[in-house]
Amino acid sequence: MKNKAVFLDRDGTINIDKGYVHRIEDFEFIEGAVEAIGILNENGFKVIVITNQSGIGRGYYTEKDVEKLHQYINSELAKHNARIDAFYFCPHHPTEALGKYRMECNCRKPKTGLFEKALRDFDIDAQKSYVIGNSITDIESGRKIGARTILLTDQPIPDNISDFTAKNLLSAVRLINEK
Repeated sequence: MKNKAVFLDRDGTINIDKGYVHRIEDFEFIEGAVEAIGILNENGFKVIVITNQSGIGRGYYTEKDVEKLHQYINSELAKHNARIDAFYFCPHHPTEALGKYRMECNCRKPKTGLFEKALRDFDIDAQKSYVIGNSITDIESGRKIGARTILLTDQPIPDNISDFTAKNLLSAVRLINEK
């Protein structure tokens, strides 16, 4: 039996988006995010973060900085009996990155390379899974892999953009629990 997952964007979904967040001292969970992740864990979902991190490619910070921040996030979540099962990030940008990071890749959302890798790595059934994010690129990726999508917004949007909308991650997780 395949696993079910909730794929989360990071900045603006789990943490306050302060622009190129990569330092522990700049990281701040959005209210309710820790609780939401814990609920997903309790309900048997794999929780997987997929995030574009073009700040690496732009030379603002390193892959090691991002990995260190992700370890910190999980250490903070562990204090509340919660966890993120995996973090996947794209360091590339097709026009703004430097050196080896300047490229068209298949991992930068809305492309699905990182989602496909996670589906394989964790034996996930995309049709039993959700993608939650605060941008249309998150939703596009979710639709492409066949997952249900939840756009985090407090603005009215056209009906065909995402399957559902919610004001924040905790509201989105509560919506999933109702399904």
